[in-house]
Parts: sequence; structure tokens; C-alpha cells
Amino acid sequence: MLPDDPDFARLRFELAIDAAGIGSFDWDLETGRLAWDDQLVAIFGLEADGFGGTIESFAERLHPDDRDRTLAALQEAIDTVGAYDAEFRVVLPSGGTRWVQGRGRALADDRGRAVRLLGAGIDTTDRHEGDARVSRVLETMRSAFFALDREWCFTYVNAEAERVLHRGRDELLGGDIWELFPAAVGSDFEVNYRAAMEGGEERVFEAYYPPPLDAWYEVRAWPGPDGLSVYFLDVTERRAAEQRARDSAARLSLVAEVSALMSAWLGSGGAEEPALQRVAEAVVPVLGDWAILTLSAGEDGRMRDVASWHRDPALRAAASAYADLRLASIPPDAPVLRALHSGRLLTVDDVPAAIRPTLPEGEVREVFDALAPRTAVTLPLLARGRTLGALSVYRGADRPAASAEEVAAAREVADRVALALDNARLFDQQRRLAEALQRSMLTAPPQPDHAEIVVRYQPAVEAAQVGGDWYDAFLQPDGATVLVIGDVVGHDTEAAATMGQLRGMLRGIAYRGDVPPDAVLAELDAAVDALGMRTMATAVVARVEQTPEQRAAGTTTLRWSNAGHPPPLLLTPDGEVHTLGTERGQLMLGVDPGARRSSAAVEVPRGSTLLLYTDGLVEGRDLLLDDGIGLLGTALARLADLPLERLGDALVARLRPEGLQDDVALVAMRLHPQ
Repeated sequence: MLPDDPDFARLRFELAIDAAGIGSFDWDLETGRLAWDDQLVAIFGLEADGFGGTIESFAERLHPDDRDRTLAALQEAIDTVGAYDAEFRVVLPSGGTRWVQGRGRALADDRGRAVRLLGAGIDTTDRHEGDARVSRVLETMRSAFFALDREWCFTYVNAEAERVLHRGRDELLGGDIWELFPAAVGSDFEVNYRAAMEGGEERVFEAYYPPPLDAWYEVRAWPGPDGLSVYFLDVTERRAAEQRARDSAARLSLVAEVSALMSAWLGSGGAEEPALQRVAEAVVPVLGDWAILTLSAGEDGRMRDVASWHRDPALRAAASAYADLRLASIPPDAPVLRALHSGRLLTVDDVPAAIRPTLPEGEVREVFDALAPRTAVTLPLLARGRTLGALSVYRGADRPAASAEEVAAAREVADRVALALDNARLFDQQRRLAEALQRSMLTAPPQPDHAEIVVRYQPAVEAAQVGGDWYDAFLQPDGATVLVIGDVVGHDTEAAATMGQLRGMLRGIAYRGDVPPDAVLAELDAAVDALGMRTMATAVVARVEQTPEQRAAGTTTLRWSNAGHPPPLLLTPDGEVHTLGTERGQLMLGVDPGARRSSAAVEVPRGSTLLLYTDGLVEGRDLLLDDGIGLLGTALARLADLPLERLGDALVARLRPEGLQDDVALVAMRLHPQ
């Protein structure tokens, strides 16, 4: 048999058909004889002589549920002299079933009437079982799944998709997705579905579908030859939990931020109103859409709205205007006033109903309407049983009323603000008391005819407690002048009181006139120990003395002793600055009553200036002591021509342009020419 022999070609075709598992049939419509080949007989599970050769024998083997549909497809092919295509189940002699795909075509005679129908059948059971397994998996999986054809119509929907989409299979299958879910048009759903279909690549995204679904979905869309397979999960609860976690973290961060800014602002001597403005800006939008802070001011307890903020920049001016107007416009029983008077938290579920009718016509009602509040929470600022003000937080209609967690966070913010305000006020009160005490003990210096003496005391700009810096200047009976500068260790009223004691004792010891500066400090150190004062202090005692010969020569002797204090500076008439002592002096007071003390002396020309100062001028967080003393000497030389009354202030401004970090005391003496 040769390759081009027709019989060889037919054999090769039959072998290919057998290898593919395809059986053929030939139905003679005129005789009614239906012939099957051996492969088709085997597909139906019959023996070689088990098939009756008629259409009735074929119909007997069909599954009852598929019989009518399959025979109808054959009849349509005959009637139209067209193609036959049907998939059906056959019942095997064993009682099992098998899926068969049948395809064929009717042949016509010269008159166009169908006389034969030729076709083939193939066993598709394995494919159907695979599809069934996939279907079972899809039906039992907890994720929603659906398939779309290339015309965007549903071809498959599993049970979970029915539940999540709130629609049944009968409504979805065959339906157009854009018609069934119109809100998806133009949304992330359409953008990603079309991109997956057109680009042939998987798309993974999260998107929100509005009511009636009102849910967030995590979606994976896979393109395929037949269309799009979509797997999706309802992640609304997960996103809500994530949002709750973010909100909780934001509230915790807010509480910490408010504590830090109140401490930093008021601790650095800042005013209350700017600090509360910072709080209002921090509160929004974490706790609400806008906020107002009210403060009690003055002994009469009069309330003022001192800070406001809105999340929308376009409405911040309206919030500020409302804060300026509302307290003068609302009645005595308004929520904010009730909260202030009762000291209790107050929530308002319908602000327009509660507040708007009480507002007079005009600007206040207009800005209220522009702000459009829906709910509000007003919290009194309570500290040590006193109401210092209130925090009012408002929300619009597009935001739900504050939850219990949000109200708790607002209460924590209000409590911390109140405590910081109260501490700052008490601290300031104590500081002013101590400063008044200190100033009351720092008397004005004498003004002898041969010299000019200027003193300065400047408290720190920070809200620190006043310290124990002091100065003194007095004349002795023999005409000599004594200058003193000192600093008690500590910053409180006790330090100020101790300063007063030391100053008084030193003045009493030194007034006699026959005691040199080192002996004055030694006696003072002994008194501190004997009286059990348990304090430490630094001090410089300088005595300006002159003999008749020096008077004639125009010179004067400066004699001084230093107990651990920054060294005095001497400005001579020629503009040179000298440091009296190169180091801090000897041991400070209050450490060892038996410490050795000594005096030093220098003869200076008339017209010289002696400057004594405390370390707050030359030492701080940003300035080392030695560097500060060097800067002070340079500044003193440059400002030498200034009148003595202006010199001290100019030195402070030159060395501390940003303000003092510590208290500063100065005493300066300029010797007149004689």
C-alpha cells in the first residue's frame, strides 16, 4: 500500500480518529438505519452487537433529563438541512453516566430534502468531571467569584458572589455587569476590568461600591480567552478595623502632641492664647471638623473664646468670626455655658436645633450657617476643682457623632490642657511672688559724689522659678564703697529668702569698714555653718578705697575676694577690659567653713568702670562659661562709650538677644574723675 493510495489515506484518517477517541455515525433518514462505528459503540459502553441501529435505540441510551433537548437538536438539523451540535449524558449498561459531545451535518438530495445525517461523538466525561470539581470548589469557597464573557455578561456566579452582591444566579447569569451595577461605570471597577481585558494582565485593587452594597472589596481580575474571571472579598470590616486602628493611633498621638506643645510653650514663658491656638490646630481634624477653645480670664471669671480652627481653609475665617461673636450672642443656658458652669461634659446631637434658634439675626447666624455644624462635644477645662475654660469640638453632617473612644480622647486632651494651664498659672504666681520678694530686698544703690553706681535685676524670660541672684552696694563709715554680687544655689522662693538672709548678714559684717573682703566672706561662711542654713552660694565682695595720695594722683584701689563666682571685669578709660582673676574664685560659700580665703587688689585710674554680674549672663545651654566671659569682655569694650545707665541693658541685649535663660543681676560702678 503506497502513501498516495486512497486506501492508505483512509486508514491513516481512521487511525487518527481512533487515537482521538472519536466515534462516528451515519443516519440514513430514508431507511431509518443508524450506523455506529466501533469507537462510538464503545463510548456508549455497549458490545459490538449491543446497539439496535435505530434512532430509538439511541434515544433509549440518553439520560432522561437530556433526551428531549438532544433529539430536538437532531430534528432541527434535519429540518434546516444544517449542523447538529449537542452535548448530553448517556446511561451506561452499568448504570453510570457518561458525557458525550455530538456534532454532525444533514445532507440533502437534489430536491434539497435531508436524506442523511453524518456526524461524530467524543467522550467529554473527563472535562465535565474537571469542570464539576472546579465548580464544587468555587461553590464551597468562602470567596466570591464570577466570570464575565467578552461582552461583559455574567457566565458564572458562585454562591458566595450571590450573597455578597445581594443578587441570585437567575438575575445575574446572562446579564450585563454595567447594567446590573451602574455605579461601577466610571469607577475603579470599570477602569481595572477593562485594563485587564485589554492588556491581558491580572489586576489587583481595592474599591468601594456605594449603597445598596455600601462595601469595600478586594478584587483580583484575571483575563482569559473567554473573558474575565473575578475573585473578590468583602473587606469592609477589615478596612473599618484598620481605620479604627489608625484613628486610635492618631488620638494617642494627639494627646501626646498636646501635652508636649503645652509643656514647651507655657514652659518657655509663652502666653496662654497662642498655646491654645496650637491646641485647636492639633485637635482638628482628629476629633472634629472644627474647634473653639474658651478661656476664663480675670478675677471675675469672664469667659472668652481665644482660639479656633477649621479643617477647611476656606472656613477658618468663619470659625474665627463665630468665636468672636458667639459668647455675646448665646443665652445663659447655651451648651458651652452649661458645661462651664456645671463642670461636666456636654454632647449636642443636633446643634442647629439647639443653638440656631437662640442666635440673633445677622452676622453670627450667617457664619453659623456657613459652618453648618451637626453634632458637638463641649468639655470643661478642669484642674484642681476649678473651671479654667472649655474645649468645643464640632462635626458636620457628613461625619458621624463622636464615638465613646473619641469623646474619651477629647476628655484627655481637655484634662491635659487644663492641668498645663493651671500649673503655668500657679508657677507664674509663685514666680511673681518670689520676684517681688527678691526685688523688695534688692534696694537702690547709693550715689556718692565721686562715682556712679547702677544695678540691674532681670528675671529669665522662661517660666522658671526665680533664683537667688542678688547685688548690694553701700558706703562704709570711712567713705569706702562696697559692691557685692552673689548667687544662691536653687530656683525657688526658698532660694530668694536665703539670698535675703545672706545679703543682710554680709552687709552687717562688712559695714564696720575695718574688715577686708576675704575676711567678710570667711565670717559669712562661718555664720552659714553656725546657723545651719544648709545652703551654698557664690559671691564677690569688692571694696573701692582711696588714700589721700591716690586722690591727689587720680587713682583708686579695687580690693576684692571671690567665692566661686564669675570674675569681675574692669574697663579702663583707654577702653581696655581686664578680667580680675583668671578663674572662678576660691571655694563657694556653704561647702567648708574653714576654707582659706584671700583678697586681691589693683590700683586703677579714675574714669574706670567695674562690672560685677551673675552667671545667667555668660552661661547657659548654648554658651560655655569661659566663652561667655570672653564675649562679655568684647561687648564691654565695644560699648564703653555708653552712659552707665544704658550699659547694663545693652550688655544683656548683646549677649542674650533671644532672652535670658536664667536670672541675671548686675552691679556696675564708674569712678568719676577727681
